[in-house]
Amino acid sequence: MEIVDLLTPESVIPHLRATSKKQALQELAKRAAEITGVHERAIFDVLLERERLGTTGVGNGIAIPHGKLPNLERLHGLFARLDTPINFDAIDDQPVDLIFLLLAPESAGADHLKALARVSRLLRDKSECEKLRGTDGAEALYALLTQSEARAA
Repeated sequence: MEIVDLLTPESVIPHLRATSKKQALQELAKRAAEITGVHERAIFDVLLERERLGTTGVGNGIAIPHGKLPNLERLHGLFARLDTPINFDAIDDQPVDLIFLLLAPESAGADHLKALARVSRLLRDKSECEKLRGTDGAEALYALLTQSEARAA
């Protein structure tokens, strides 16, 4: 499972404007609905339910909200860079400015976990995150996200 299998240039949001975790998840659900064809409210509800289990703010300004939906054919990812970091109840209590949303079919099983692990590995790399924070434009962010794994291969 590679990042290029999850993202398209259209699923990269270079300037997400949100003032709260809830608003960020709503905006991401709206964009994910456009990409997946699944209703925005269904996506938002799955993301909110997952957050109730525990924050997906993993630290160092990064959040990886995720969930499973019955109407999906395949895994989908969205990457967003927030204009202003927000409180995401992250495990290190630091505000979040990089979000990688992952949506999987209910039947995904191990593929969902592999995708989560791949995204986590990418965003654990501090130098990659600094490049993402310093890059502007959806195409440039997409290239950075997908080229980093080509360099690591």
